[in-house]
Amino acid sequence: MPVDSISRDLLRWYDGNARALPWRHPPGCPETPDPYRVWLAEIMLQQTTVAAAGPYWLGFLARWPTVRTLAQAEDSEVMREWAGLGYYARARNLLAAARAVAASGAFPSTESALRQLPGVGAYTAAAIAAIAFGETATVVDANIERVVSRLFAIATPLPSAKPQITATLTPHVPTDRPGDFAQALMDLGATICTPRSPHCLACPLRQHCTAHAAGNPEAYPVKFAKRPRPTRQGMAWWIEQEGAVALIRRPPRGLLGGMPALPGTGWAVNQPFHLPFEADWRILPEPVSHGFTHFELRLSLACATVPQRLDQIDGHPIDWTSRRDIATIGLPTLYVRAAQAALRHSLEQASA
Repeated sequence: MPVDSISRDLLRWYDGNARALPWRHPPGCPETPDPYRVWLAEIMLQQTTVAAAGPYWLGFLARWPTVRTLAQAEDSEVMREWAGLGYYARARNLLAAARAVAASGAFPSTESALRQLPGVGAYTAAAIAAIAFGETATVVDANIERVVSRLFAIATPLPSAKPQITATLTPHVPTDRPGDFAQALMDLGATICTPRSPHCLACPLRQHCTAHAAGNPEAYPVKFAKRPRPTRQGMAWWIEQEGAVALIRRPPRGLLGGMPALPGTGWAVNQPFHLPFEADWRILPEPVSHGFTHFELRLSLACATVPQRLDQIDGHPIDWTSRRDIATIGLPTLYVRAAQAALRHSLEQASA
């Protein structure tokens, strides 16, 4: 089998079937991709679906059309625009990388140099290098892992198989269209070589696929059994005073770093709850549930109204925010759910 037959057949399929994505140049487009737009998309797509990332990508470009304008943005503005995308360390790294690029005057143009930017790992550096700069880089994301594992029947379990997948794919990366080749593999994994019930009869690489020939494509990629995520618990305090709600800002590092939040306890497996002061507290019967990468959180919610505004709570300065503005200040999803639960409870109390 000639080395280039896989890329030839894949790119032929891609030329007629490429997904139309807002950050992507279609096959055959003579215009050079803007590295800023490619980088912004790839950072947003880390641990986020295409459908979820699209509106955020368009919103960021509308507000910050160049890397220099993004570099000049306030941290709080970027975090507010990012709210809802999750994994907030990405937003902090996004801003740090934008400032590094603006200070140097241009985006790094090689995979190795891109790796030096905050938040840019092996996959992201290879994707930007291939798509924006035409470097013959081997791009491997989750979709590509699945395609290559099936194509060559790689039996090593993930994540241990990653180096083998990269080494196996590298000889097939075409020097003339490395970016299109990477995006074609992504599209193939997203639309045809799906995790379950792959559409093998429609696959342009069917004749090259070892797993298809063996009749067991769904056996790949091989994965270690996932460990169950532990459940942590905590309590948030919904404190009102004349139509305003007490919010704090979380520490700059760690989960939801730098984001506005409800005050409350820490999160631990056996977290003891406490209330910060004497008041007519009402504890909602159902906690708010939220999944993080390594654990599930069950956040109890205690509500109280106070006669006057406090300056701080448990050592955190308070930002009193109108109830009307809660939906627009960029709360992370966990606290959006908590706020919705508190507001529903407030309405039920008022109508009782």
